[in-house]
Amino acid sequence: MILFLLLVLVAVILGIIGFAVHGLFFLLVIGAVVLVVDLAYAGIRLGRGGRKRIAR
Repeated sequence: MILFLLLVLVAVILGIIGFAVHGLFFLLVIGAVVLVVDLAYAGIRLGRGGRKRIAR
């Protein structure tokens, strides 16, 4: 959970810097990519976490 929140924070900071500073639009794009990857990672982790494995 800490990794998820840290990556969201990094994505927001990169997005703000990329939007505010002229010529650093690529930081906004990188921030968006980090956010999408982070949300996908969280979705996969939450989807996998609900299943219980059967011991044989």
